[in-house]
Amino acid sequence: MKPRYERVAIPDGCSVRVYRRRLAQIPFEWHHHPEYELTLTLNSLGKRFVGDHVADYAGDDLVLVPPNLPHTWVSDERLDPGEPLVALVLWFDGDWAQRVADCCPEFAGLRTLLRRAAPGLAFAPQAAADVRARLPALVDRAPRVRLAAALDVLACLADAPATPLATAAAYRAASGAALAPEAERLDRVLDLLDRRFHEPLRVAELAALAHLSERSLQRRFARHVGESIGSYLQRLRLSHAARLLASTDWPVSLVATRSGYANLANFNRQFLAARRVTPRAYRRFLAEHGRAPDDMPAHEASIDVRPPSLDHGPPRAGKNKIAR
Repeated sequence: MKPRYERVAIPDGCSVRVYRRRLAQIPFEWHHHPEYELTLTLNSLGKRFVGDHVADYAGDDLVLVPPNLPHTWVSDERLDPGEPLVALVLWFDGDWAQRVADCCPEFAGLRTLLRRAAPGLAFAPQAAADVRARLPALVDRAPRVRLAAALDVLACLADAPATPLATAAAYRAASGAALAPEAERLDRVLDLLDRRFHEPLRVAELAALAHLSERSLQRRFARHVGESIGSYLQRLRLSHAARLLASTDWPVSLVATRSGYANLANFNRQFLAARRVTPRAYRRFLAEHGRAPDDMPAHEASIDVRPPSLDHGPPRAGKNKIAR
């Protein structure tokens, strides 16, 4: 079966992404993505698939999956029938981990962990228990607390006993394979959006870049990214605006223009809807408290919200022109 390509976006203001998943059963979702994934599965019995590795698991199952190696878990049986199945997932970028190791000798062991992770690793029960003990910090609302816990976990796992999972043929194929055509098209579009978010953009231009019809691009973008092109672009613009409000004394009208909003009233309205404060109030709070308001968007604050790209509902209809 061909694995599904998924894009895991690291939230603004965060270095890693944590997701706590509670559910009645774990469905078969064969997929891959360019991020490393550390998954702790609790209160379930089932099967684990990583590359060409297939095995039964039970109880506290801790696995590190490398970039682009297809994987999934399947379970409909709980150790404690009165409690849900729980999967704690930590995603992080390999280049980010390498930079941490390069600049912080305390985390030099991350290089070892990345090398060991090539086939996927199933850690010994003691390591799983240690990670479980850190759950409160890993799921803390504050990104700094989550990051500190994540770095501590990864550093401890660098030399922890673990069993390699996939064969060399499977993980070498995953690490050396070019992006699938659909993923390559999507990456071209995302790269353009990331570079030119402040410009007027039309779906027709993006579709031409991806060699797709407008309708096909909108459908595939929503399936892989989890939101419409317009919604994604708006998040880019508002995040950039928030950074400018924090780092400059530019007038709000200039911040709006530099963030891709030609209409100041529309910018104020969109910022208020997303951040629950006006741009001026946001800047004033930063000046008075030295930090952004706590009432940030739910997709940035909550670790219990499933990343949009992992939900595969029907895509929302888009418009030919992206709203400004």
